[in-house]
Amino acid sequence: MPNIIITHAKAYTLNPQQPWAEAMVIEGNKIAYVGNNVGALGYKTSQSRLIDAKGRSLLPGLIDSHFHLYMGSLRLEDMQLSPVRKLTDLARVIQDYKESFPNKLWLRGQRLAYDITPGRRLNRFDLDAIESDRPLALASVDFHTLWCNTRALEMANILRGQKVKDGEIVMGADGLASGELREYGAMNLIYKLIPPLNQEEKLSLICQGIQEVVSYGITSLHCMHGNMQHLSSFRELEARGDFKLRAYLPYDVSPDTPLEALEQEALALKQTYHSDKIRAGMIKVFVDGVLESFTSLMVEPYANKDSLGEALFSDAHFKEVAVEADRLGLQIAVHAIGDGAVKRTLDGFAAARLQNGPRDSRHRIEHIELLHPSDLHRFKELGVIASMQPLHCTRPEVNHFEAWLEFIGKERYAYGFPWQDLREAGAKLVFGSDWPVVSMNPFLGFDAALNRQPWAMWLKSQAQSLHDTLAAYTCDAAYGEFQENQKGQLKEGMWADVVLLSENIFAVSRCDIKDLEAHLTICDGEIVYEKV
Repeated sequence: MPNIIITHAKAYTLNPQQPWAEAMVIEGNKIAYVGNNVGALGYKTSQSRLIDAKGRSLLPGLIDSHFHLYMGSLRLEDMQLSPVRKLTDLARVIQDYKESFPNKLWLRGQRLAYDITPGRRLNRFDLDAIESDRPLALASVDFHTLWCNTRALEMANILRGQKVKDGEIVMGADGLASGELREYGAMNLIYKLIPPLNQEEKLSLICQGIQEVVSYGITSLHCMHGNMQHLSSFRELEARGDFKLRAYLPYDVSPDTPLEALEQEALALKQTYHSDKIRAGMIKVFVDGVLESFTSLMVEPYANKDSLGEALFSDAHFKEVAVEADRLGLQIAVHAIGDGAVKRTLDGFAAARLQNGPRDSRHRIEHIELLHPSDLHRFKELGVIASMQPLHCTRPEVNHFEAWLEFIGKERYAYGFPWQDLREAGAKLVFGSDWPVVSMNPFLGFDAALNRQPWAMWLKSQAQSLHDTLAAYTCDAAYGEFQENQKGQLKEGMWADVVLLSENIFAVSRCDIKDLEAHLTICDGEIVYEKV
């Protein structure tokens, strides 16, 4: 097999024993040499692929530590609504979509902003004025709320409302459903009516998603939804040679999941799926929802609502799940956004350690948008990984998440998205996107991490250094899935997962980081993306 030789690079290896290099050699699916140009050219044969990096940055392949490849890919044909800010813009997008897909029974969109109707919530009357004939279902930017027109509510037989477990059908002043459905218990009443794709359609869309992923220099994903259908679809693509990256998947655990399923199903998936490309080995649990729909669990009430939010798992139930999963040697990843949910999760991890004894568990908390100061030290004490998403953090000067600040109030500003506080307290941080909630573009994530500004003058900066940001997307992310000895560094003997950037990232001003691109992506020794 011809080798690949990259020379004249500004290689930042993330290997503390050899931080910098100018050349690298790939043989098969492994890195054979990291060093200088002369040494690399010693590997040259008549079949070598020579790449002159021309002083651009060479990095380990990027790892997105919070991603939804299956769900996000299958919704690539939905209306993409993140740019929409007004009802008039929404009407135009929906009309264009109808013309493009005249035979679609359901009109479905995603990533719609909560503040599209300032001062109030979007309702079915707004949507009926745009489309009343075909059922319309629009997911919020965080996918925890679904807005529907009257036709969709009628088809689901929920216009007059009903009690829902793990969700809410919001009722209007007229005694009928307002059109707002909160959390998946309610949203699934609509989703189950939408005609499913066939398997070939699904695989084609997943391939589209994968190609977009590798075009950003991402070579590994920590997927945050998982079941046998996801894993078997990925394996089918792997067998075809079309799975051009690496994925680590969980087993989804809901409040209704029997405890014995952890051994019978989750552990069985770990034992079945363990290739270099597709692996299982963790469970995923949602302890709460999101602040924007008042479904995140708080220690103290919301600043703008007399409520502590909601919990999907009671304290006792989550401890039971955590103890059993930990006993089985499964990693646990927990969606916890409110400070009350984070506290409950840490309590569960502590109970598992007390019951089963300490081990290298590397349990994770996903999101941590708000952290009670009394819990800051517990991440290091319990060996818990903080899995956070820079683009989720409210940046009033950039995005539309400024309403988030109203939910917590100024007295809690210091505890929101506490990246640097967690780092200084000894926690291991890994970064990701949560695509399709926000863009998968890691360079936008770099920008958010590096250029974050305090929300008030009295606040400490939580902005990240360039080294720490890169580590959170590479070597530390590999640690977050127990693969720090296989990837995450440019180091001889490690897997050949590599990205060559469009420029030298260390010479680019911080304000221009977002404009970087991947010009070459190599995964498992194969060039999977190349920009001509």
